[in-house]
Amino acid sequence: MTAAAQLITEPHLDVPDDFYQALIETHQSLSEAESHALNARLVLLLANHIGALPVLREAFAAARAALPRTA
Repeated sequence: MTAAAQLITEPHLDVPDDFYQALIETHQSLSEAESHALNARLVLLLANHIGALPVLREAFAAARAALPRTA
């Protein structure tokens, strides 16, 4: 990734339904704790793949902004 890379936020998956199915299957038969650990490991693996801290910061901000607000 170059320093000018930006987070892609528009749909970009080749086969989104297949991706979702694979993600769900990966979580099958895991406990809640195991599922959380798997998600954490996926975040770290994908962050390493992206590599560019500015892009990762954009992703952090976008994910946090999408959370529902609580009182």
